[in-house]
Amino acid sequence: MSSSQDHYIGIDVGTGSARACIIDSTGDIKALAAQNIKLWTPSSGLEGSQYEQSTTDIWNAICNCVKQVLAESKVDPNSVKGIGFDATCSLAVFTHDTNEPVPVTGPDFKNDGNDRNVILWLDHRPLAEAEKINNTNHNLLRYVGGKMSVEMEIPKVLWLKNNMPPELFARCKFFDLTDALTYMATGKEIRSFCSTVCKQGFVPVGVDGSVKGWQEDFYETIGLSDLVTDNFIRMGGVDGVNGSWMSAGELVGGLSEEAGQQLGLPAGIAIGSGVIDAYAGWIGTVGAKVKLSPDHRDDSVAPNDVSQAFTRLAAVAGTSTCHLAMSKGPVFVPGVWGPYRDVLIPGYWMAEGGQSATGELMKHMLETHVAYDETVKEAEAAGKNIYDYLNEHLKEMAKKTNAPSISYLVRHFFFYGDLWGNRSPIADPNMRGAIIGMSNDKSKDGMALLYYSTMEFIALQTRQIVEAMNTAGHTIKSIFMSGSQCQNEILMDLIATACDMPVLIPRYVNAAVVHGAAMLGAKAASAKPDGTTEPLWDIMDRMSKPGKTVWSRGDPAEKKLLDAKYEIFLDQARTQQEYRKKIDAALKGSSLEGQEAN
Repeated sequence: MSSSQDHYIGIDVGTGSARACIIDSTGDIKALAAQNIKLWTPSSGLEGSQYEQSTTDIWNAICNCVKQVLAESKVDPNSVKGIGFDATCSLAVFTHDTNEPVPVTGPDFKNDGNDRNVILWLDHRPLAEAEKINNTNHNLLRYVGGKMSVEMEIPKVLWLKNNMPPELFARCKFFDLTDALTYMATGKEIRSFCSTVCKQGFVPVGVDGSVKGWQEDFYETIGLSDLVTDNFIRMGGVDGVNGSWMSAGELVGGLSEEAGQQLGLPAGIAIGSGVIDAYAGWIGTVGAKVKLSPDHRDDSVAPNDVSQAFTRLAAVAGTSTCHLAMSKGPVFVPGVWGPYRDVLIPGYWMAEGGQSATGELMKHMLETHVAYDETVKEAEAAGKNIYDYLNEHLKEMAKKTNAPSISYLVRHFFFYGDLWGNRSPIADPNMRGAIIGMSNDKSKDGMALLYYSTMEFIALQTRQIVEAMNTAGHTIKSIFMSGSQCQNEILMDLIATACDMPVLIPRYVNAAVVHGAAMLGAKAASAKPDGTTEPLWDIMDRMSKPGKTVWSRGDPAEKKLLDAKYEIFLDQARTQQEYRKKIDAALKGSSLEGQEAN
């Protein structure tokens, strides 16, 4: 067994799977494992879709993954010094008296034996609750982009209050999923700034007059005054009074005996304060060693200075895409979540834009096309996945028609893809998709062009988010991508060209997020007797690997075409909202008012 150096484990819980990796002290990944996690959909549809998971099922998957990476790497478990967690920003519910999972499925909220106690981030059941919260115009909404998203956790807590039997709701305590995992690992109910500040309306003490972090008048106004009791103990309490809050990777405590036995690790291993999965992607990407031109870096500071992060946007692309930017001071961007202080590095601020569906959008547009099944068979016969196969097919189509670029093939096709609503910068959950230029083409060629237009939409919306952030005061000059979409050569090229800035792809394309989580374990393991830990940026600088740079193609004709497409994209977004307003105005006062779908 290898025990010549220290090792750290990262655990990532995404929408569909749990993952674990083990790294050495230089940041090299020694083994990686994944296991699917269960997803229940008790109700689905255009509005109010419900998605649920189970912390019991998730923990079992984590245990299997950790045992697998230990076996594959042949690392001595005694050399593991730290563990870091990240997870989706989902709501986990337990009883405060018995610490048991609380079922979140209405209307009876009975445990079906699966411990379905997690409302997933993409669950849209609390649309009415989110609207009520946003109608308060409370000052804390300034720190979540002006509106609290239905994807966040307070609307979900309010939905439970409105639908659960009162005696059951009174027994509930609430965690962000990553905080639930550090709790399950240590038995300590310490909360992370990342989870509570980003998704629960927690305003760090000293920001805008905040005294407790939690805002009592906000809870009372929206109908959750019972959570104010005993200094918010059911939400984690008040820092330094009856609770404790930590920035990313600070030492929560040691791995408990019970959790250690389940994971196959010795008790006492340092557990770092967790982060939301996208933020682990920031940790795992923006410290990459890259060579950028003077136009795309900050030459006023050293190449390894934390200020370099201010020019780097982390785009964490999976089912959805999150866009994260750090700044020295608060930058308010309409429609972009934040600014959030202390969530990664104490004293620094983060902003989070996002696209509600990117990977899921491409998947949906392909799977619903009539030519999909036959094309999948062709791709399998060629030994390729559907995306690589279609990328090659698009290149062949351009070559056969002597087109100057693939973009030229869809020059008169205009796809707008907010099928799941808009997260940023419009921040409108009622946005939907639109197509101009549809034909009756049912062929593989037609599907390929639709697929390309979907990628074009993703690239143009990325530009919209970057421009909104820079207009407000950020200084983004490059994009650091992570996730499986990095393997899509055409998509990366489109984003670089549409945004006119380099796109950086990490070495560990499919493991940047879990790699970032492992760095949290390294930070926790560095804790001194006084509780201080090695600065997170220093760990990132030391453990990050060189990345690959994708540059804008620099073709003036294609840039001009994409610029024109961008103007049309913005117009499609604007006119969709105008059309809805016209219809709502026409129905006002009629018998149909309130009957139409949003």
